[in-house]
Amino acid sequence: MASSPYTDLDRPPLGERALQRALIVPGGFWQRLEIRAETGSTNADAAAAGQAGAAEGLVVVAERQVAGRGRRDRQWVSPPRAGLTLSFLLRPGIADAERGWAPAPQRAWGWLPLLAGVALRETVQRLAEVDAALKWPNDLLLTGGSGESKAAGILAEVSGDAVVVGIGLNVTTRADELPETTGLPATSLRIAGAKATDRDPLLRALLRGVARWYAGWREADGDAEMCGLLAAYQRDCSTIGRDVRVLLPNRSEFTGTATTVDGDGQLVVRTADGERRVSAGDVLHVR
Repeated sequence: MASSPYTDLDRPPLGERALQRALIVPGGFWQRLEIRAETGSTNADAAAAGQAGAAEGLVVVAERQVAGRGRRDRQWVSPPRAGLTLSFLLRPGIADAERGWAPAPQRAWGWLPLLAGVALRETVQRLAEVDAALKWPNDLLLTGGSGESKAAGILAEVSGDAVVVGIGLNVTTRADELPETTGLPATSLRIAGAKATDRDPLLRALLRGVARWYAGWREADGDAEMCGLLAAYQRDCSTIGRDVRVLLPNRSEFTGTATTVDGDGQLVVRTADGERRVSAGDVLHVR
């Protein structure tokens, strides 16, 4: 017999119907929200739905994900109902006549995981009331007195004319449940002393934030500067201003000072040999 989702009272299940009523509204962006007790990968599920013709605005949430992946196929592990594990389907290259959106150029699609990061940081800062920052290109860091620790990762994948963006946020994960990492230590909102660890309002706020930023980005034809996304990301990104070591897929590396994130979402690094720009798909690690 499957275990009850109420066996751990600190981790109640998400309320699917209440979330649908709150988020799937007339004129709203989100069109379909599915919560699964267990799945392999929400990104894979959303991508499969996209290939089957699902419309933009699909959200897939998993209470337990058994084959989750981060960038470069790194494993993302979380106990059941201890975090928010979700993916959403976007079709930025397709015009939306009802909303007056022209197709966004493909060169701008790299902004979508960064957009999700901005919305995630805003949610964590406002609801959980913990200090947070973005590590380019795909991590949310909590920045308490003990230093920086990773609380969330973001993974975007292109599937045909769709982009699937996945987010994994540790909410009530306990210290003994955190995975071992080779880079920054992992953490959760609970460990960081968050004022709120109820996943329902966190998920609502996150998805509303994503929808708001995405609408602005689409209305600006994918221009991150015009819609304010560039300035917001630059403000929230703790990588800017730091000395970094950039590891490339061919195992070479270079070091320098990260000076900014540019209008294409690339990290600009000042090195001894001059300025270099790298996109998220060009790097293995930035440390």
